[in-house]
Amino acid sequence: MDADLATASACELARGVQRRDVSPVELIDGCLERIERIDGQLNSLVALAPERAREEARAARARAGTADARPFDGVPIAIKDLHCTRGLTTTFGTAAMADFVPDFDEEHVARLRRAGFVVVGKTNVPEWGTQPITEPRLHGPTRNPWDLQRSPGGSSGGAAAALAAGLVPVAQGSDGGGSIRIPASCCGVVGVKPSRGRVSLAPLLGDQLAGLVTPGPLTRHVEDATALLDVMRGYVTGDPYWAPEPERPYAAEPATEPGALRVGLITSAPLADFDADTTAAAESTARLLGDLGHAVEPVDTAKLGLSADVREQFATLWVCGIAALPLEPEQLEPFNAHHARTGHATAAPRLLQAVASLRLAARRIVAACQEYDVIVSPTLTRPPVPIGAFDGLEPDAAFAAAADYVGLAPLANLTGQPAISLPLAWAGSKEATAHADATGLPVGVMLTGRPADEATLLRLAGQAQRAVGWPAQHPAIAAR
Repeated sequence: MDADLATASACELARGVQRRDVSPVELIDGCLERIERIDGQLNSLVALAPERAREEARAARARAGTADARPFDGVPIAIKDLHCTRGLTTTFGTAAMADFVPDFDEEHVARLRRAGFVVVGKTNVPEWGTQPITEPRLHGPTRNPWDLQRSPGGSSGGAAAALAAGLVPVAQGSDGGGSIRIPASCCGVVGVKPSRGRVSLAPLLGDQLAGLVTPGPLTRHVEDATALLDVMRGYVTGDPYWAPEPERPYAAEPATEPGALRVGLITSAPLADFDADTTAAAESTARLLGDLGHAVEPVDTAKLGLSADVREQFATLWVCGIAALPLEPEQLEPFNAHHARTGHATAAPRLLQAVASLRLAARRIVAACQEYDVIVSPTLTRPPVPIGAFDGLEPDAAFAAAADYVGLAPLANLTGQPAISLPLAWAGSKEATAHADATGLPVGVMLTGRPADEATLLRLAGQAQRAVGWPAQHPAIAAR
């Protein structure tokens, strides 16, 4: 069971429960035991619900083989600590909310529960999810399972670390500027940012950040990503955005051949100074896709119209989002407090101008990419940074350093396009491979699709996984 939790897909575990080969109680007990044994070194989970999880596992065991059985009965999952979970502490990574216990689940969390997933705990986040690292003062830093001196990324850093270490088979995350794909890249897992409106944020968040934020799955297997997306997706009455229903369940896509696609490659672009490792990762993926029969060509990034103005307008929207939090600046960590004050000082016309400018930029970017089925690029500009990499920087300098690190990841949030980070390379490797050397760090490769076209991305991701064969290796901590 310990090995299964560390390596098996959630879909495999669910099938085992359905056949009664695996007990949901065994799954949950094994999951909680692994967390107790391993997470002290990672600090990936910040709240646990062991008694409730065991109670739900017993109920799942009773349903097994009956008409009341659910598709993912008894499969453990962890929820990011930015999302409300009924009866389970939700801190948003801030001391001001340290004792907050919601009396409701967010809609996509409720859908996961109704599908049979058992929430075992909440995963660590930077305060209010505002940084691409996970080092909140409230809970302390989460460490990367591949190298405990490195960051797992953020803001879904705790989720990706727990997943890579085999503490849970799947995790929920959310992405407002790369926050699923960044930690997926750092921790060597799969991270999907769905299309705008694909997954509802009901009942809380509306248009506060102009549609940048979406929940989504973090998994070790593409099959699991599709399964979670099928469970989580769907319009809720009153949502300000919604995506058209897919032609069929996403679970059908990974095993479906994508056909010959036209793929655009980006390894150099304004606002993204990719290093040798991340460039090599994208180039090796392009060669892999070429070998699989796809037509790959460089993208003329001048057509994207990226400039410092796009980053400036994004920053305006971003600081106003922090200012809109239900806390005073004095209640926040210095990084967020500074930017909240900047947001409070921003005039309403300036914010509206920024939103309009960003929407025009989004139109331009989508139009420039329309000739391609998929765009391939590095997920980040470099491999995982050390813990404390941004310590000592003034807030504006820390924002600039974070923006340089995340590269092009926020563009998919701006445009609303679906994007996925795949664990296709390792620092120091020149070819897409599932094998790391003893000191290798994961390097993610990002695939960005046409608006509302997750299906093509998931077909291509499934094809790549079959060709490369991940997850073939796991961090040493996962075997402890």
